[in-house]
Amino acid sequence: MQMMIVDDEAHWVDNLSMHKPWHTLGIDQVHKAYSGREALQILETHPIDIVISDILMPEMTGIELIEKIRERDKRIKCVILSGHSDFEYAKEALRHKAVDYLLKPPTDNELFGAVKASIDQLKAEWESVSSYERTQFTLRENLPLLRGQLLLNAFRGERLPNEEWSRKLENYRLPFRFGECSLLLVRMEDEFGQYRNNGQQLVEYAIINIAEEIFGEYAEVWGVKEELGYLAFLLQLKGEITDDRKENLLEKLAMQLQSKVKQFLKGPLSIVITERFRFPEQLPDRYRQAAAYFRQIVGDEREFVMRVGDSETIVPQGPLDAIHMPPALMNLLEAGRWDAAEEKLMSVFAELDDKWSESWEHCMEAGFLIASSFTNLAHRNGHTLAKLLGPDMEPLQNGDAFASIGKLRKWSISVLGRLREETSNDAKDARSQYVRTIKEFIDKNLHLDVSLRALADRVNLHPTHLSKIYKLETGEGISDYVSVLRMERACHLLRTTDKKVYEISAEIGYLDPAYFIKVFKRQFGVTPQDYRDGI
Repeated sequence: MQMMIVDDEAHWVDNLSMHKPWHTLGIDQVHKAYSGREALQILETHPIDIVISDILMPEMTGIELIEKIRERDKRIKCVILSGHSDFEYAKEALRHKAVDYLLKPPTDNELFGAVKASIDQLKAEWESVSSYERTQFTLRENLPLLRGQLLLNAFRGERLPNEEWSRKLENYRLPFRFGECSLLLVRMEDEFGQYRNNGQQLVEYAIINIAEEIFGEYAEVWGVKEELGYLAFLLQLKGEITDDRKENLLEKLAMQLQSKVKQFLKGPLSIVITERFRFPEQLPDRYRQAAAYFRQIVGDEREFVMRVGDSETIVPQGPLDAIHMPPALMNLLEAGRWDAAEEKLMSVFAELDDKWSESWEHCMEAGFLIASSFTNLAHRNGHTLAKLLGPDMEPLQNGDAFASIGKLRKWSISVLGRLREETSNDAKDARSQYVRTIKEFIDKNLHLDVSLRALADRVNLHPTHLSKIYKLETGEGISDYVSVLRMERACHLLRTTDKKVYEISAEIGYLDPAYFIKVFKRQFGVTPQDYRDGI
């Protein structure tokens, strides 16, 4: 947990932050702020859990600070320190849900007790948020989506360890076991086209419900609409079905589904059923087999119920699986996951070497998809692939990159490295530009609002993101830069002009001259006037 101590009296802040064993309560980091404004800047960039604040401070009181904290995050716990036992102050603090109101100087027992109470409240609240009951409720609400996505990923060829399959089947309350299953693909014919722009999902939902009602008496049913537009059903016959009833049972039930849908939804279906196979390891192959059967055997024929057998080979060559398995290469590149992208490429080349070493078409298929992914990334970053690659573009243009698996491997890994380097340079250039813009604005406008939030709004970034970019580029925080610049500017004006202290205070962005004097003295050990007189 992270805590912040806020007080305009520096010795209080430094003493409480540095000389108390906060780590014994589980506090990992203690931040220091010497005003409400500094406190709010720290809140913009750090996940603060607990705030201990003085109540009477220049510019912003502790009560006003709590109000602004509540606007940002209602879960932060606040403890008020005060040198006054005024009942109105205490009442205001409690109205804003302060955990405790302690009089200065608090004893260690009082202070640690208030912080421990804050921690206990935080733990109780977050345990409630992440409670088993709430998790289960959320899971139930999203079960149809989660179940469908799991089946779609399996169709695409995503491989999960058996332990992971078991865990997901249990968590998603799917009563399937490893072993014998069949797959049913359903094509809705043209008559359902009338619903394409109005009610299509409702019709699909109705067909899935009818299928579950018809097949559910004899089999576990897991349905989803897949990417080619078919309704897909994974079926696992229940244990009490005898072998002699299994043979034609699914065909009979499929014909019932056809009949009921036509009767009540006024549209025909065509259905392909696979032979029984081992779930989950053979599911991707049987899905592709069934989809290919629709394309090549059923074709334009309508209202069929057909079984595709084990012996039928629809696509003798077979697909190149690795390049199509999620996550897609394009998505990995867009997310900047360079190591994962390289692993993806190596898995593609391993499959080419192992299964398709004699197939130029498979090498070409992989090459086109790799090249299009690289081109997409270049265009998204505002470049052309030719400009980024230079001489490496020629093998792609003349087709030499696709001439062999070895050449494609060498070209792809080389280009991936070039794209990684260029993207890193682009990011660094963008960060540098943000920093230059921010510094130029601060230098010219110290008298205006140069808080982190105001600066972030100027460059259209989130405050936390801007803070991280700035620190990554400069090694310091924006507030540190502003503070140093203000003090440097103040010293320069005190040395070279006869402006009043309050005029200098306003010119460098301190609305309260008394607060400026306090900050200046904390920095240099003397007041601004003493500094000027000393010169």
